[in-house]
Amino acid sequence: MKHLALLLCAMTGLWAMAGHVMIDGSITGTEHSIYPGTEHTFQVYVPEDYDGHHAACLYVGLDGVLCNAPTVIDSLIAAGKMPMTIGVFLQPGLVKDSSSQVVRYNRSNEFDATDGRFARFIEKELIPAITGMATPDGRHIIVAAGGENHMIFGLSSGGIAALVAAWHRPDLFGRVFSGVGTFVAMRGGNDLQAIVRKHEPLPLKVCLQDGTNDVWNALFGHWYEGNRMLATALDFAGYDTLYDWSDCKHGVKRASEIFAQVMTWMWSDWGKPIATGTTQNDFLAPLLIQGEKWTSAAGQPPHGAGAAGVFTATYPDGTLLARPIDGTNWLEQAIIGPDGAPHFSQRFYWLHSYDNSPVTVGPMAFDGNGNLWVATSAGLQICDQNGRVRGILTMPADAHNFWKITIDDGLVTLHGTATSYTRRLQVTAPTPSRRPKSQGQG
Repeated sequence: MKHLALLLCAMTGLWAMAGHVMIDGSITGTEHSIYPGTEHTFQVYVPEDYDGHHAACLYVGLDGVLCNAPTVIDSLIAAGKMPMTIGVFLQPGLVKDSSSQVVRYNRSNEFDATDGRFARFIEKELIPAITGMATPDGRHIIVAAGGENHMIFGLSSGGIAALVAAWHRPDLFGRVFSGVGTFVAMRGGNDLQAIVRKHEPLPLKVCLQDGTNDVWNALFGHWYEGNRMLATALDFAGYDTLYDWSDCKHGVKRASEIFAQVMTWMWSDWGKPIATGTTQNDFLAPLLIQGEKWTSAAGQPPHGAGAAGVFTATYPDGTLLARPIDGTNWLEQAIIGPDGAPHFSQRFYWLHSYDNSPVTVGPMAFDGNGNLWVATSAGLQICDQNGRVRGILTMPADAHNFWKITIDDGLVTLHGTATSYTRRLQVTAPTPSRRPKSQGQG
């Protein structure tokens, strides 16, 4: 973790001016769009020195132009403090009726949500809309691929939107600046810090800014406290972070004051992969092997219970059964009696989800330590013997693509019909008829 006060280096020569052009654009969603019937307007910033032949990095600014961003980016590029970059300044969506009257403001729906819809919108609708656009002098927009080449910035609800977009899609955004972010109980933002602590680290570089006088509406919580809790979670999980804590109120003033310094830090390591940190999660860390990711292989037709879409897991010694409770984030646990039937079922395993939506549950399996691995729409969640999620791994594809999990010594496999995935992990295979060592009731 770094604090901005420690990074205020001399900016001599930074404000050598360069020019740019701004291009107006818009997207109107159809019935089949991610946000149906919703109109988004945006401006595309193109630096004077962009040649239109080589791919440039991408900066996405939410709520349009803030912090005098075009001028600051001009100067940073001219000073060699950030790479050639195309900027997109996006306004939140509006839904209009047939007479062009606004009937829905979509800002909170888009920005405060904690699921992956907004990231999908940027990937599937916004970036394609700007790709191929041209300046008046004929320079076409070409955007480089990869999260390390993309940054996203937002304030307030835009701040949480920036962080959430990168969280769900670090391959799309690796650099995030959130000012006075809304990490409070508006649409589930207060729960993000818990998920960050349990999730394997992602390749993200994050700056948070807020102040002690930032309480936009105490009904939803305390903005500053929410940001500080998220900051401690990011530090716990090993992220490369920069923080600016002040006595500011809710607004753009402080972010504008530090914008150039934050941008300089954010792009200072450009050209290198964004590092993945080391978590302090004492349950998850022993499972992870540095550099090991999911690898794909040919799938196979489902058989057994997975073929019918029935997902349950039996404890290694055959005494317990785990199965989902439809429409909830719970799995129940039952005792398997001498008659082979389940008895004394109780809801027992509680799973995380985004936006407080019911989680989609796929296949599940116990490992040799009695921990339950569950493929879900919120990641591969690992529960301890007492039913609590202690670790979350990134899923290589949606949970509904898989029909079985197998756990071998040092290897976890997600079996899919089209594609299966394996990952090397420090995991122990279950031994049939052997009861795992008890973890106690703590």
